[in-house]
Amino acid sequence: MNKKVSIILLNYNGYNDTIEAVESLEKIKYNNYEIIIVDNESTNDSYEILKSKLNKKHTLIKSGKNGGFAYGNNVGIKHALEGGAEYILLINNDTEVEPEFLNYLVESLEEDEKVGLSTGLILNYYNKEKVWYAGGEINWDKFYGYHIDEGKNIKHIIMKEKFITFATGCLMLIKSSVLKEIGFLPEEYFMYYEDVDFCAKLQKSGYSIRYNPKSIIYHKISAASGEEESPFAVEWNTRNRLRFMKKYKSKVSKTKYYKSLIYFYVTRIIKIINYLLKRRRDKIRALIKGLSKNALEN
Repeated sequence: MNKKVSIILLNYNGYNDTIEAVESLEKIKYNNYEIIIVDNESTNDSYEILKSKLNKKHTLIKSGKNGGFAYGNNVGIKHALEGGAEYILLINNDTEVEPEFLNYLVESLEEDEKVGLSTGLILNYYNKEKVWYAGGEINWDKFYGYHIDEGKNIKHIIMKEKFITFATGCLMLIKSSVLKEIGFLPEEYFMYYEDVDFCAKLQKSGYSIRYNPKSIIYHKISAASGEEESPFAVEWNTRNRLRFMKKYKSKVSKTKYYKSLIYFYVTRIIKIINYLLKRRRDKIRALIKGLSKNALEN
């Protein structure tokens, strides 16, 4: 395994997590990699702190603006491709990795020329026996990507390599040739659903996604956005699920598409009622803002 892998970490106001992620990555057993840290226009001292601590060993670049998750990663992807990377690893900055995680991802990527992306098992950093992601699938009845076995104990899941249809943006190893062919991450989402869209686009182009549970990382769940379903997450998930639905409605029949829309709006009403009962008016405002944003943009 000597193909060059560019590891991209996107930082936004999270220099402590980023430094810890880099320290973890520096211990991996793969022997041909570089680390590229993209600061996504942080509003604190992240860039200066990362520059003083990491710039001599790794590449640190500014994104130029906070254009969201896809935009920042695409800045790193472009830099990596210009540097001759053969594989590109997208990994959240709030993660810790097992030393051989990358070796297993590369193995899965190299087993077939039609495997365009590989991913692994993601466990909860704060409870390392609890599964956050053990593969994923795109549900075309409801238009979202879901995590298989989320919340289960690792002892209760099947540790078997397999093909899947959804890989979370938290961990993606992608062939550079695939990115050159189909394009980078879609930037119209800002945050959330860009990974679902990219997986759909990749498979539409004839490539497959491979999940390898031997590749293990640990994710500090919701470190980037606050609580697991923060108002920020409510707003952007609402806005982007509708955007994703409209973009890919041709994947299903008209009847199924309209059923999906009805389901979506009914469940949003239920969410609003639950938020009212919990006195979370901030989440109600966020949900309505997400709906409004979608209406204004279309």
